[in-house]
Amino acid sequence: MRTGGLFMPKPAKTKGQRKVTPPVRLIVGSFVLVILLGTALLTMPFSAASGTFTNPLDALFTATSATCVTGLSVVDTTAHWSVFGQGVLLVLIQIGGLGLSTFAIGFSLLVHKRLGIRELVLAREASGGDMQEIVPLLKLMLGFTFLCEALGAGLLMLRLVPAYGTRGIWPSVFVAVSAYCNAGFDILGFVPGNASLSAFAGDPLVSLTVSALIATGGLGFVVVQDIYRCKLAPAFRRKDRERLNFHTQVCLRGTLILLGAGTLMFFICEYNNTMGHLNFFEKLVASVFQSTNTRTAGFASVDIQGMKDFTKAASVGLMFIGGCPGSTAGGVKVTTMVVLFATLLCTIRGRDEAVVLGRRFATGVVFKAMTVVACGMAVTLIDAGIIGALNPQIPFLDVLYECASAFGTAGLSASVTPRLDVISRLLLCVTMFIGRVGPLSFGLSILMRAKKPNGSILPEGRMLIG
Repeated sequence: MRTGGLFMPKPAKTKGQRKVTPPVRLIVGSFVLVILLGTALLTMPFSAASGTFTNPLDALFTATSATCVTGLSVVDTTAHWSVFGQGVLLVLIQIGGLGLSTFAIGFSLLVHKRLGIRELVLAREASGGDMQEIVPLLKLMLGFTFLCEALGAGLLMLRLVPAYGTRGIWPSVFVAVSAYCNAGFDILGFVPGNASLSAFAGDPLVSLTVSALIATGGLGFVVVQDIYRCKLAPAFRRKDRERLNFHTQVCLRGTLILLGAGTLMFFICEYNNTMGHLNFFEKLVASVFQSTNTRTAGFASVDIQGMKDFTKAASVGLMFIGGCPGSTAGGVKVTTMVVLFATLLCTIRGRDEAVVLGRRFATGVVFKAMTVVACGMAVTLIDAGIIGALNPQIPFLDVLYECASAFGTAGLSASVTPRLDVISRLLLCVTMFIGRVGPLSFGLSILMRAKKPNGSILPEGRMLIG
């Protein structure tokens, strides 16, 4: 019989292809490529306002922070970068928020009008959607993203253009894109007495617009698609609304609980502290903004350094959790914590299965949630331990705050990053990268192994726990 021909595919080639191009590795590699290209551009003189070369390490840190939609920075974004440099940052933020693979697949769909199996698998890995709904989901991702950013920029212009003229147009666009992609970069340094969005702490138009952009970007496109399909589309067509799927319900309820708890925490703890100069309504607006912003974006409407230790510690938890799967947010994700919390409650109640909203979680889902949280905690704590040892002059809580911000791609800073040494900054770069692609994806891209079927059922081991 003929081998290696039509009827007998070459096993070596098939095996090689599986090893070279797994979707997870392609996605991780695309982020590395974007970071390197961004670093090269930001190093050039035309990217700096001074017209001189930027330190390559500073350029690398900034490119990593922008691509990983974090917001941590070692230079003043407004003063250091030229308009071209700020444009590079904006492109990195947009690509980092949606993923290079999303844009590449979207372009392929535009040109060829269809996607191949390989592109469909890659799109599923990048977006988290079902294979049958990938094409509609990709169209929704791109269209909905640009629509939200345009609306957000328009609303911000209503405040910035009357106050600063045409100079307020570019910052409005920049902040809108940065907010939707949960990046936290801004170019509002020209506003008198401004540090991030502190000048607009009690401004409902700016604060609530940015909060809405952050929250929408942090929900995930699968959730947005389900809301549109089940609630909005039937309303427009005057049909009966459908029930949201289980994933969407968990994401929405988990997000609302975290938002409410965070708002209450900030309002109580910082009422007479960092928000002491605001009136009651402004304090409420600032609390909502900080609660939304802390979990995933890097804007600040209050003095982070001046916050109470309890507020910082609670913020570390919010940043670690982050947003929802398939979104522009980082962290271990809301659904992961819901699975763990449900498992904890069921264990306390003496049950064998974790149940939420009348649905039980598969054992594999529980194991995966535990692995993600354990890996995330290990990365954050090891990073904080090393950086704390290298920089003993900085309080450890501030170091932990910075590391949690990097892993959760939140971008909030206690003004620690600019004071760090070279090794510590490189560690933060790695932490931001792991936080963006996810600890599991990062590990799988390095230790990709084919699944091995269990040859036999092993005897059960019994041991004492706790």
